[in-house]
Amino acid sequence: MDERVFIPPFKIQGIKSKLVPLIKSSVSISEKTTWIEPFMGSGVVGLNIAPSRAIFADINPYIVDFYNQLKSKHITSYIVREFLEEQGKLLSESGAEHYYFVRERFNARHSPLDFLFLNRSCFNGMIRFNKKNEFNVPYGHKPQRFAKAYVTKIVNQIRHFEQMLSCNDWDFLCQPFEATIALADENAFVYCDPPYIGRHVDYFDSWNEDDEKRLKNCLTSSNANFMLSTWDCNRYRANPYIASIWGEYAKITHEHFYFLGARENNRNAMTEALLTNWQPHKAV
Repeated sequence: MDERVFIPPFKIQGIKSKLVPLIKSSVSISEKTTWIEPFMGSGVVGLNIAPSRAIFADINPYIVDFYNQLKSKHITSYIVREFLEEQGKLLSESGAEHYYFVRERFNARHSPLDFLFLNRSCFNGMIRFNKKNEFNVPYGHKPQRFAKAYVTKIVNQIRHFEQMLSCNDWDFLCQPFEATIALADENAFVYCDPPYIGRHVDYFDSWNEDDEKRLKNCLTSSNANFMLSTWDCNRYRANPYIASIWGEYAKITHEHFYFLGARENNRNAMTEALLTNWQPHKAV
């Protein structure tokens, strides 16, 4: 199993970087396969699967906008470096004052560069919006956050994404999961990483039992091979919806530790589950 994992430029709670090697070893796609992600998030899974053809979608318009501007070359790694160096200098001089200035500016103008800056300087790398869809994560209290090495790290992550965009056919869409899964056919592989049911999520939208059932119905009617990430259990409880909704599908489990979260006591070991209808004889 190839353990090397490329990290995308955005930090998101619940990012699947620790699961990437397991996912890569558990799926099989060909040049004819369209890889589809209705819940793109940071994009870490698709970035590492590196399909020739992919549709990435999310209801968070700001990440989708950033990647579309990267694809169109309105944003480049060079532009990002200049922006983060400039804004990092202002942050080092003014700290919280500049952070909240940029947050207010982003909520008014929705600049994808401002969004990247906020994501990398806010508290614990969270993405969270209020009911007015305003980014409301507080300052991370690290005025020297954008040191030269840190900026270079982000720029290198963007350069790798640029490289993938230059040699593959990837589309980025802002739309509900139903519309994205409707694009799938028997030549598609759909990877889903929805908000975890039965757990508190507030990074862009909530998720409940009805959503989980609608997702299952969309996937089963698509005739596509699919894989779903969800939580299996932690030291306190197990996920009851795996048996009640997804019990007919194969389950692969993996335990890892979450480092992102608003409170330290929420950063615990979690057994993750990959639920799939894919079988080796059905390889696409």
